[in-house]
Amino acid sequence: METNFEARFEEKLAKNDVIEPKDWMPENYRKHLIRQISQHAHSEVVGMLPEGNWITRAPSLRAKLVLLAKVQDEGGHGLYLYTAAESLGISRDELLDALHTGKAKYSSIFNYPTLTWADIGAIGWLVDGAAIMNQVMLQRTSYGPYARAMVRICKEESFHQRQGYEVMTKLAFGTPEQKEMAQDALNRWWFPTLMMFGPPDAESPNSDNAIKWRIKRESNDQLRQRFVNQTVSQAEYLGLTVPDKNLKWNEAKQGYDFSEPNWAEFKAVIHGNGPCNKDRLEARNKAHNEGEWVRAAAAAYAQKINESIAA
Repeated sequence: METNFEARFEEKLAKNDVIEPKDWMPENYRKHLIRQISQHAHSEVVGMLPEGNWITRAPSLRAKLVLLAKVQDEGGHGLYLYTAAESLGISRDELLDALHTGKAKYSSIFNYPTLTWADIGAIGWLVDGAAIMNQVMLQRTSYGPYARAMVRICKEESFHQRQGYEVMTKLAFGTPEQKEMAQDALNRWWFPTLMMFGPPDAESPNSDNAIKWRIKRESNDQLRQRFVNQTVSQAEYLGLTVPDKNLKWNEAKQGYDFSEPNWAEFKAVIHGNGPCNKDRLEARNKAHNEGEWVRAAAAAYAQKINESIAA
């Protein structure tokens, strides 16, 4: 009987049909989705921290409002994604417990510090730009709830990228000191951003299944190459220099040759040894614990409403 279900599952994938929560799916497919969607959700929530730190220090009221809206969006993205993950049979409490105890991973990029206002621009331009590159294809991912969540997320991420590039533009075309600040941010965020796409395809343990199950449509290396090809011209417009001595246009492949990121650093950060890993988890646990009274009040209110309906 399971063979028939599996054949139907494979047929749906071949036809580019979406898999819905009540459809039969292989257990490994379900586990892969839980891992990927929850890591994505955790990244959105933890990603609020380095930027939220700058809301009160933004250089103008408009900058505060824009950044506040962006951080609020990221909280919403986490909510959409946790909800999609829950449709696979895992509870919100389990997901959050895995994050707060350090069992679950999130994007390595959020374990780097935001030292100046230019870092907020670099995150919007580079980090959100890389996120869009990775997430556009997820609007066509094979799991329905995930694909539908990504439609709104991608629209909002495009706003975030424009916000970041605007910050970098003002700095790059500002005073010499401001341009130097923008260059310094690019220097520090370039290679960590390239790491966001994941390890090289040959070393990625999950890429083959992700492609086979149509969860992802393109590989880590393909996405990284496209990001570099797109972003170099943006840096040139700003008058900034990409910090890679090996960066060179390759006419044969119609793309740039570029240096590999430091994958030893990537592995260290992923395993909890980055500059801000400890701070990020402490901040998340503190916020979660301090919000306990809100969750308790909401649960009590919901129970009261249900009791009144039942009566």
